[in-house]
Amino acid sequence: MRHLLTGTELSSDELHALLDRAAALKLSPHASKALAGRTVALLFQKPSTRTRVSFEVGIVEMGGHPMVLRADDLQLRRGESLRDTARVLGRHVAALGVRTHADAELEGLAAEDQVPVFNMLTELYHPCQALADLLTLREAFGSLEGLRLAYVGDGNNVARSLVQLGEIAGVEVVVSSPEGYALEGVPNIVDPREAVAGAQVVYTDVWVSMGDEDTAEERRKALAPYRVDDALLDAAAPGAVAMHCLPAHPGEEITEEVLYGHRQRIWEQAENRRHVQKAMLEWLLEEW
Repeated sequence: MRHLLTGTELSSDELHALLDRAAALKLSPHASKALAGRTVALLFQKPSTRTRVSFEVGIVEMGGHPMVLRADDLQLRRGESLRDTARVLGRHVAALGVRTHADAELEGLAAEDQVPVFNMLTELYHPCQALADLLTLREAFGSLEGLRLAYVGDGNNVARSLVQLGEIAGVEVVVSSPEGYALEGVPNIVDPREAVAGAQVVYTDVWVSMGDEDTAEERRKALAPYRVDDALLDAAAPGAVAMHCLPAHPGEEITEEVLYGHRQRIWEQAENRRHVQKAMLEWLLEEW
């Protein structure tokens, strides 16, 4: 049974085939009926805008029924085990998406092998976002091979997934973070201007993620030099574009001029979540 927990389950050929399929589905949104008469459960233990909307709309376009579940809706909140939850859901749904905190919870559901499980965001990974980013890059530059993407800011789950899936796709991903905010196990370029030199893409994310509110001011002070503005884009390769997984906080990690200007592909990223996720669901269900 296939699962998508980190995105590294995909081979290079599978990843490129997934992007090809996503591009085709973008041109013809109702072409896939892989979910006709089937239900996909979407378990949200953290709030969501883009993930929920893109999955719900995409599943409907594929002829399926999205079943949105919250932790408070289930017996999980009263102590029922993940093992039992997975075994019950596996009797009813075609696949299960999970947006949660601890990766161990997602891994526990997948370990039961009752139903294909996919990651809608965890503490360590955000593979669906990285897949959408790769499709956006391919649209912007025609090819992924040889591209350099500089991620600047907090070394978080988005950065980790970009590094991992970028490597599979042939994209060089470098990370630039202040001391104390670097991505573990990945070389860190402390100077953001050095990181963006020669990069076609300058990528950022929020400075204060869900759960970081207690250290918000400390984080803002440390990350202030990593703001994506026109000057930082000017230090990148000619024609470089800005990317952001959203939600954005104009004036913090990105300026309003960049967020809404002509040097970004941010809103394409948000749309492309739907298309790559539809292709990913086909892959999970072994439709190609």
